[in-house]
Order: sequence, then structure tokens, then C-alpha cells
Amino acid sequence: MSRPTLLFYCQHSLGLGHLVRSFALAGALAERFRVVLLNGGRLPRGLPVPAGVEVESLPPLGMEIDGTLVSRDGRRTAERALELRRERMLALRAELRADVVFVELFPFGRNKFASELVPLLEAAREAGALNVCSLRDILVGSRPNQAKFDERASVRANALFDAILVHADPRFARLEESFNPATPLRVPVHYTGFVVPADRERALAPTPAPPSRPRVVVSAGGGAYGAPLLRAAAEAHRLELAGAGIDMRIVAGPFVGEDDWHALREAARGQRGLEVRRSVPDLTAELSVAAASVSQCGYNTTLDVLRTGVPALVVPFAEGNEDEQTKRAERLERLGALRVLPADRADGPALAAEIKRLLAFRPARVTLDLDGARNTALTVANLHARAAAPPPSPERPVLGVAS
Repeated sequence: MSRPTLLFYCQHSLGLGHLVRSFALAGALAERFRVVLLNGGRLPRGLPVPAGVEVESLPPLGMEIDGTLVSRDGRRTAERALELRRERMLALRAELRADVVFVELFPFGRNKFASELVPLLEAAREAGALNVCSLRDILVGSRPNQAKFDERASVRANALFDAILVHADPRFARLEESFNPATPLRVPVHYTGFVVPADRERALAPTPAPPSRPRVVVSAGGGAYGAPLLRAAAEAHRLELAGAGIDMRIVAGPFVGEDDWHALREAARGQRGLEVRRSVPDLTAELSVAAASVSQCGYNTTLDVLRTGVPALVVPFAEGNEDEQTKRAERLERLGALRVLPADRADGPALAAEIKRLLAFRPARVTLDLDGARNTALTVANLHARAAAPPPSPERPVLGVAS
């Protein structure tokens, strides 16, 4: 018997976090479904596609910090790319006869992509497919028109979706804490636990002994908007940390701009104890032997920090209307799990002083449900099975339960 087909829409626009989480979810779902993943952004080199997942890359789009939609393909405008994408998505859904359409973030974000997503979801609903929305733990909540945005999202979710999956432990974050529409959600909300990529789900493997000198690992996710933090880290090492015998490894990220990458390499040239890399095979392994971590506070890196228990300083990305990372950081700081430095204070001298203090910091252990990928696959499979089950035959009597 053939497996049901699931069409998975992922649009990573600013960073890499949405794609990493989507790959982890798609890999788990592929154990129960035929999964075709619509990739709407740039695919970084070296990021392995999960086993059993088919990737259909659309004309790549992204967004600037101010919300402007931009084409990542110089051959097309953003408007033309959206037209081509919409046509391809509708054709592929019809060709696959998708049983489930699984959409990341929309309508709680990705409003600029409504012209392709609303037709897809309407066509799927008309064909009897199950429509599922996938959300991270905390939503952006500082738009100038936030109340209007939330209301439109609630109305759309009620009209287009059958279930909402929140990839968080409800003891840490609940949807209603960052989503407050006037019209209540009627769509069932399921909490799956946090999603950890499959190669990180297993218990941490034994790691080599820490280096003889303390090493601080500095990272910024995909790197597209991490350059200010990375530059400040390099300056902090030059100003104070090198003289204090503290080494630093900067992981710039695959999307760091070429000018910023070259500037980082120049900063490390001849600077003993400062090393820069575009990427590393396993950030979790790096953190497990580090004396400290400095990073932004994205979903995936934060989980790496919590799992390894490394003393961590986070500098939340907070440009434009982005407040998700700040909210996550503040919650974890209140739990004693990490320290926070606002981005507008994170220059070289301030970062050097904070890193010195960080080496004496002992983070509190925070226990969270990290089984989100498996729980998502099980939840979607159960929802699909119930939706696909034939209705009870009117000819068969329904047996009552004896009192």
C-alpha cells in the first residue's frame, strides 16, 4: 500500500533556522509519508537533505530587514518569481494529489507570500487534503499594526487550516503569549515539543578533551545578519581576550557577505588564538568542548546551547520588528540558563568584558521536551488517519455502552 503524500512548504527569508527545523521535521515525516519539500529560499552548500525527502526548489526569494521582498535570482524580479512559484506550487499539488499540505509559519508570518499560499491552501482544502500549520515557539509581536495582523492571521487560520502545530514545550512558551487576535482561533493547537535535527537527537557522543586554553565559540546562525556581532567578537579578542589567554573560534555562517568574510579573515591573520570558519560539521560538538558560547538567540542555536550546558552569552537579533529572539533570551535569562547582552551594546570592549565574566558563569539546567520531530510525525499521521477514515455506515447500528 502506497504511503500518503505530504507537500511541505518552507520559506526561509532572513536566516537559516526555518530551513534547519523544516529539514528535521521533513525527515521525521518521511518515515510515515512521501514528503516533497518546497524550498523557497537559497539552499546553502553542504546542508544534507534528509533521507527520503524530495526537494523541489522554487525560484528563490528572501526578505530584507525592513520587510522588502527580494529575488535571490538575478534573472527575475520578485514579482515574476512569485508568479512562477504560484504556478509551480498549484501544478505540483495537483500532480501529487497531496493528502497533506504542511505550511511553515503562514498565516502567523510570511504575509508577503500570501499570493502563492492562499491559492495553494484553498486548492488543497477543495480537494479534501489536510492543511497543517507549523509554528516555532515564539512569534514576532512588535509590528506597528500588530493587532490587525493577529486578527487577519486568526481569520485566515480558521478558514484554511485543520491543525496548528507549535514546536515548543508548553511549559516554556504557549501560542497565546505572543498571539492575541480579537477573533479566537477555532483550529486545534497541538504542542509537539522542541525540534532537534536528527543528527542531534541522540545523546551527546563522547567528545575530545577541551583545549588547554579556554576557547570561546562565536556563531550567528546562517550569518546573513550576524556580521556586526562577528566583527565585535574579533575586536574583543584583539583588545583583551588574546592577552588574557582566551582563544576564539568564529563560525561565520554560509550566508555571511563576502566583504564581511574577507574582513574577518584579515582580522584573524597573524592574530594568535583567533580562528574563523564559514561553517563547522557539528556546532553541538564544538559547544560541548568550548569554555563559552557567544551567539544570537535563534531557535536552533539556543537548543544547542541548552543541550550542551555551555556557559552562553546571547546577543539577540532585534533589527526591524524582530523581537522573537529577545523574548526567548529574556525567558531563558530569568531561568538562569544564559546571559543576555542587547545588540546595541555589543561592541568590542563590552563583549570582551562580558566574555570574561561569562567564563565564571554556571548556567542552570533547563529541562525541555526535545522530541518535537517524532511527535510532529505522529500527530500529523493520526490527524490524517482520522480525516481519511470513512464515516460510519448508517446501516450499521451504533452500540451503546451499558450503564
